[in-house]
Amino acid sequence: MVPEVTGLDGAVKDEGRRRLDVRSALRSLFPESPESAPPVPIRRLLYAVLNLLAVAIGAVLLLERIPGIPPWDTIYNDDYWQFLRQALQQPWHVFIPYGGYYQLLPRVIAQFTQYLPLAQASRLFAVCGALIASGCGVFIFHASAGHVRTVWLRAMLGAAVVLMPIAVMEIADNTVCAPWYLMLATFWALLWRPRTRTGMAAAALVAFAAASSEINCVLFAPLVAARLFVLRRPREHAVTAGWLAGCLVQVPAVLSSFVTGQSRIGQTQTGSLNHSLAFYAHEVVLPAPGWHLAWWLQSFAGKNGATAIVAVLLVATVGAILVTQPSNRPFVVTALLISFAICLFDTTVNGYVATVPLWTFAHEPGSRYSVLPIFTIQAVVIVGVDYLVRQRGGLRRPGKASLLPAIAVFALVAVLGGSWVADFRDAAFRSYGNLNWAPVVAKWQYDCAHSRSGAISEKFRNVPQTLPCTHIRP
Repeated sequence: MVPEVTGLDGAVKDEGRRRLDVRSALRSLFPESPESAPPVPIRRLLYAVLNLLAVAIGAVLLLERIPGIPPWDTIYNDDYWQFLRQALQQPWHVFIPYGGYYQLLPRVIAQFTQYLPLAQASRLFAVCGALIASGCGVFIFHASAGHVRTVWLRAMLGAAVVLMPIAVMEIADNTVCAPWYLMLATFWALLWRPRTRTGMAAAALVAFAAASSEINCVLFAPLVAARLFVLRRPREHAVTAGWLAGCLVQVPAVLSSFVTGQSRIGQTQTGSLNHSLAFYAHEVVLPAPGWHLAWWLQSFAGKNGATAIVAVLLVATVGAILVTQPSNRPFVVTALLISFAICLFDTTVNGYVATVPLWTFAHEPGSRYSVLPIFTIQAVVIVGVDYLVRQRGGLRRPGKASLLPAIAVFALVAVLGGSWVADFRDAAFRSYGNLNWAPVVAKWQYDCAHSRSGAISEKFRNVPQTLPCTHIRP
């Protein structure tokens, strides 16, 4: 009887040890942020001013990235024919499903066009989109402090949001794609453990804004579950509450769209796993180091050959991080797997972007689906370089210990910096895919001035729609 009891006790201890190991491994996903500076009023004010200045500078850079007709003189895609139109038709009706879910933030922003001259609507959408994206970069600078302790490397991570090479394709300077920037911020918000109430509130707001505007945020559920499993104190879960509230907002839209057959799953061409994997290889792995670099490699190695070259380099880099940096393994695996799963889900549900080969240098259908996985690849590399800088004496101490960090930093700055310069301003889809907004407004105002019914008829995507003249008259 004694051996049996002893064996049972040993099994219980082994099980408890395994649970402890899993929890400790997952806990490294959520490191505590470094101690903050003393709350001196003048320092806090200066800190707030610097953050606002960084957001403003980032927004200006984003607005300057699109050549041709400036983004503030055009209204992009759904901002025009969906959100602006319905804001004019149904003021402050923001819970209108589209594509099977709600887009709360873009619809709320569109409502403010009622309080501005209609000619300024294009500026509202472009500037709000740029400010949201730049704000996400500044937020990520703070939220990544637990994983990236080196300040200038965190600044690079935040700059990667604003200077993302493929942003000029679809997501920059508009509100319909602003949730894709918020998804980047939400990923880091779910890893962050802010020490202040301001940080907690910011994380919760980011998660709510993203989840209530983009249904893909529900796929962060495994990360939320890990956070709940590891962090038990209620104060750690402001971001969890924000994410959950945003997901709950989507429930009525998802259910009603599914029941009525208006869900995007039933309306679009569903792709296959092979097509989604090909999209990830060609439109995520290949352009991860930069858009110009990807096309330069294709020019002599072909698309598959260029993809293989970049893939080998990325596998070697990520493999080295996994082998030599045990503390970063949970982050690397989580970041890559979550972004990979979201990319596969998107390109399977909306199979058109993965099955129709319409990619050109200036236009990549579904480039928004590449944003999160490319950004997480870059984040993994930055986290790995930060580890080397901190663990091997950094760049200040001369000698053999500083050689590897120096090489890693040089390679990181050369690749990311080179892509930011080469890809900063390109004539892409946004440059030729939108009409100048001023002539459209002038026509609407002219038609309203001669309308006897107080409304006009306009076509949006070749579908006639009636617009009230209440907010159109000059």
